[in-house]
Amino acid sequence: MQLAKTIKIYRMKLQLILPILLIGVWSKAHAQAQKTDIFILGSDHLAQIYKSDNPNTDVLLAKRQKEIADFSALVLPYKPDMIMVELLPEDQTKIDSLYGLFLQDKLKIEDLPDGRSEVYQLAFRMGKKLNLPKILCVNAPGATSQSILENGENIEIYKKENLELRTFASEKYKALQEGSLSFKDFLTFLNQPEIINKIYHLRYITPSRVINGTFKNPDAMVDTAFVNPKYIGAELTSVFKNRDYKIYSNIVTTVNQQNSKKTLLIIGVAHIGSLKNIIRDDEEFNLIDGHRYLDK
Repeated sequence: MQLAKTIKIYRMKLQLILPILLIGVWSKAHAQAQKTDIFILGSDHLAQIYKSDNPNTDVLLAKRQKEIADFSALVLPYKPDMIMVELLPEDQTKIDSLYGLFLQDKLKIEDLPDGRSEVYQLAFRMGKKLNLPKILCVNAPGATSQSILENGENIEIYKKENLELRTFASEKYKALQEGSLSFKDFLTFLNQPEIINKIYHLRYITPSRVINGTFKNPDAMVDTAFVNPKYIGAELTSVFKNRDYKIYSNIVTTVNQQNSKKTLLIIGVAHIGSLKNIIRDDEEFNLIDGHRYLDK
């Protein structure tokens, strides 16, 4: 009798607990299913690479256009439902107008003053191939130059690493300028973990080793009234990070507004390491390893 009573009580508890467990499992699986995939694609500012006295730097040349198309072809299989770019949200109306004309074959990118920009060369072309209705602007103000940090204790550590990075990258820029490196291979190089990690370390790790200094000719984006000279290097990093968090805010709110489940962000390489670290901690996103596409 006692055994039968125990079994009955156990069954009753199981009937109560099992639905709760199933709900928990379903909720977890549902949350995972609702994550937004995000592929962060790095680019240099192609318009700034251009030198009027060097045709090899001109992305508008037929040869270079094919190379841009070849690079885009690596990314297109990802099939994003939304593309975001490094332009301020205030530019959205302008971009909507231009992109609308582009979709109707009523706009020649090469006629635009900034037609060499990666916004038009990569985002517009990919968006049209994918039949996307919009290109979304998610940049934020706050840019400043690394060169404002040029004195203080341990500044030689920062300057040495800066020089090493420039030397590492200059070989590729030189090859591009000489015409021996394609834009496809150049952009693929910029998205390699090695270069991304080197840039991240220089911008977000090494500066904090520099203390007791002052900024040289800081621009309007740096509020010098709140800069502590003792932590001058960390102050520079905070300027960079502050902008990245604002960009992140624009990304997540845009994703929610557009209900995107598979988004592509095209942005300057210098932001990638920082943004990935931020987004990696956001349980609503799933960072896509771009190398499954770019290394083909």
